[in-house]
Amino acid sequence: MTLDARTQALLDLVEADRDRRCREVLETAQRRAAATIRQAHEEARARMHEAFTEERARTGARIASAQANLQTRRRLDLQQRTAALLAAGWRMLPDALQERWRDPVHRAAWVDGIVAAARASLPHAHWRITHPADWPATERDALAAALTEALGAAPEMIASVALRAGLRVAADGNVVDGTLEGLTADRDETGARLLHHLEQGAGGS
Repeated sequence: MTLDARTQALLDLVEADRDRRCREVLETAQRRAAATIRQAHEEARARMHEAFTEERARTGARIASAQANLQTRRRLDLQQRTAALLAAGWRMLPDALQERWRDPVHRAAWVDGIVAAARASLPHAHWRITHPADWPATERDALAAALTEALGAAPEMIASVALRAGLRVAADGNVVDGTLEGLTADRDETGARLLHHLEQGAGGS
C-alpha cells in the first residue's frame, strides 16, 4: 500500500470515528433535550393542576362564604319578619281577645277552657273566681251552680271593673289566670301561640 493510500485510510478512520462521536453527542443531546422537554411538560402540568386546584379552592371558599352570608341574611330577614309580625300581633291581641269575649259562643269556650285548666291544677275547694263586672249574670250563675255541684262547695264570685275579659281562678295561693290581662302579660307562652297563629294566617293568605 502506498503512502497516499495509507494516509487516506487513516483519514477515513478518523472521519468515521468523528462521525460516530458526533452521532453519540447528538443522540445524547437529543435524549437530554427530550428529557428536559418531558420534565418541563410535567412541571407545567403540575403547575397548571396546582393553579386549577387553588382556583377551585378559592372558588369553593367564595361560594361557601356567599352561601353563609345568604343564610345569615335569610335568618336576619326571618327574625325581622317574625319580630314585626309578633309586634303587630301584640298590638291587635287585646282588642281581638275582648271581641271574642263579647261573643257568647267564644266566651263560653273561653270559660270552659279556664275551668278545665283550674280543675286540673287547683284544689277543688275554696275557689275565688274574679270576672269582669259586665259578665252576664245568667252565665255567671250557671257556672257557679255547675261548680258547686262538681266541687262540693260554692265558688266565691268576685266582680272586677278592672277586668275586661276572661276569668281568674284562685285557690290556696295558686292561680289560673285566663283574663285578657293575664294572657297578654305572659309574653312567652302567649307570644309563641300568637306567632303560630299569625304565621298560619300569613301562610294561608
